[in-house]
Amino acid sequence: MSHASRSKQNAAKPCIWMQAGVVRHKDCPREYQCLICPYDRALRRAADEGHLPHWKDGMRILPRDKRPCIHSMKGEMEFKACSEDYNCASCGFDQYFEALYRVNASINPVDFLDVKGFSLPHGYYLYQGHTWLKLEEDATVRIGLDDFILRVLGPLDRIETPLAGEALSRNMPRIALRRGENVAWAVPPVSGVVTDINPLVRESGLDSSMGAYTWGWLARIHCKNLRQELGSAMLGGEATQFLEGEAKALFSRIEEIEGPLAADGGDLAQDLCGNLPHLDWSELARSFLRS
Repeated sequence: MSHASRSKQNAAKPCIWMQAGVVRHKDCPREYQCLICPYDRALRRAADEGHLPHWKDGMRILPRDKRPCIHSMKGEMEFKACSEDYNCASCGFDQYFEALYRVNASINPVDFLDVKGFSLPHGYYLYQGHTWLKLEEDATVRIGLDDFILRVLGPLDRIETPLAGEALSRNMPRIALRRGENVAWAVPPVSGVVTDINPLVRESGLDSSMGAYTWGWLARIHCKNLRQELGSAMLGGEATQFLEGEAKALFSRIEEIEGPLAADGGDLAQDLCGNLPHLDWSELARSFLRS
C-alpha cells in the first residue's frame, strides 16, 4: 500500500476509509483532520449502527505485518506496521511519535498565502482576536498569535500563558502580551487544559521574524469538546476574507494619522507601532485583539 506524502501539496490524499477498503474512492480534503470531518463522522455513525465495517475492521483483514500504522496512513512517515491492533491509546510508539514528531512538525516551514501583506498558512484555523489554532491528535491543539497582530504590536518582550495543568476558557483573556510598560490581553481560541507551553516566547518574547506559526507557538491545549469549540473558527476563504477586512481597517487607521499610503500599499514594516510612533499601541491592541 503506497502513501502520498502530506508535504506534497498537490498529491492525492486518500481517505482513511478508502485505504481500509470500506469505500471505493474518497480523497481527504482536510489534511487528515478526522475529528472535524463530517464524512468521517457519518461513516463512524453508520459503522456503530452496523451498516458497514469500521475502517479499523477493514485493516484487520490484512496480515499483521501488512497493517499500516495510522501515522503511515496519514502520510506522516514511511510504512510502519501497527503492533497494537489500532488501539492507539495503549501504543508506546504513538506516544513517542506525538511527543517527538508533533513538536518538530510545528517548527517546519508551512505553505502561506499572502493576504494584503500578511501571512496566512494553509491548514490553520484563525479566530477573531488574531489567534490561530492547529489541530493535532487526541483532541489536542496548538495555539498562537497570527502574523497580523505581531506586525501591529510586536516585537513583544514577553508573552505569559497559563502554565501546564491550568484551565483556559475562550471567553476569558488569559494571555498577556507585554511590550515595555504596555500590557494587552489575548483571548484563547478554545477552552481546555494546557498540556505544554513554549518557554522560548515566555522568557524571550516574540516578533514576526521568528515565525508566528512555527517557532512562535504559545501553548498546546487538550480540548474535551473540540468539535463544539471549533464553531467560531475560520479556515480557507473565510479566514482570507476576515484578514482582508482587518488589513483594510488597519490601513485606514494609519492614513487617518500618518496621511495617505502609497498606491500599492508599500512594504509593511515588521513593527508598525515602532515605525509609526503616532499610532497608539494600547488602542490598536484593544481594537484588534477584541479582548
